[in-house]
Amino acid sequence: MAGTPSRDITISAIAAEAGVSAPTVSRVLNGRGDVAPATRERIEKLLRTHGYRRRGHRSRDRVGLIDLVFNDLDSPWAVEIIRGVEDVAHQSGAGVVVSAIHRRATSARQWLDNVRTRVSDGIILVTTDLDPSLKEELRDLKVPAVVIDAVGVPDLATPTIGATNWSGGLSATEYLIELGHRRIGFVEGRPELWCSRARMDGYRAALEMAGLTVEADLIASGEYTYESGFQAGRSLFAGEDPPTAVFVSSDQMALGVYEALRQRGLRVPDDVSVVGFDDLPEARWSSPPLTTVRQPLADMGRMAVRTIQRIVRDENIESSRIELATQLVVRDSTTPPNR
Repeated sequence: MAGTPSRDITISAIAAEAGVSAPTVSRVLNGRGDVAPATRERIEKLLRTHGYRRRGHRSRDRVGLIDLVFNDLDSPWAVEIIRGVEDVAHQSGAGVVVSAIHRRATSARQWLDNVRTRVSDGIILVTTDLDPSLKEELRDLKVPAVVIDAVGVPDLATPTIGATNWSGGLSATEYLIELGHRRIGFVEGRPELWCSRARMDGYRAALEMAGLTVEADLIASGEYTYESGFQAGRSLFAGEDPPTAVFVSSDQMALGVYEALRQRGLRVPDDVSVVGFDDLPEARWSSPPLTTVRQPLADMGRMAVRTIQRIVRDENIESSRIELATQLVVRDSTTPPNR
């Protein structure tokens, strides 16, 4: 665990304790590769132990650099959030460092060590779950943090930005019920994510309010990827009494369901109606264009940066949990059932 950050610790003191020169410590801080691995590890351990953070000379009321951290960057969903963050950061003259930790402790450790060596004014964590010891170190750095789409129950001590996932799930399912569908499948996302649970709860609530039974064989699991949506689609339509409509927790997974249906010789929406969630750019260009729940991803990124800016300026944050509205967008992938 990192020690309490000290105002007195210097590069020279770290160098003396490590038995190296001050320029060697500087090379480690600057990410240079010309330092022996064992020496680098010894210096980085001392930096963590002493809670060292490089000093900057920025004004207290100005954000100069923001760290934006994802688990993965292989989704258009991440691109939309980056677009929103960059929009506000650029207007205020701030830089953005984008990182992906790939749900690996070693990558998260490397990222945190990099944060320690630069003057980061704020951190935006997107669906990212850090090891408890790393969370403690992050708190020790005293860098303002904002979370987008929290993992697990949101931490009330950290501002959280999300969308109205429950009402989005409710409206998507209610729309399918209004079209006349009664066997409505659901593809859930990663269950550890707060947003995934809320979409599932919205789906269940709509069915229950309509007097319909929530059936386990109509629910399949996914990982917010095209491939997992394809596998979930294959699972849902392998039985003798498949659904006539499917609500899918993300557009990417919905497009995977499209392919699973195509391979079974089923047509969207003639045989099966499909609703996604996110409203990514490809949703309107898919064939047929996808009915989906629009999630204001870019606005979530913008709100996260503005929240960081307010914290840096010591302004009051009215609520630790901000939810932006979702909206059902009806396109051509839904129609009344033909059976």
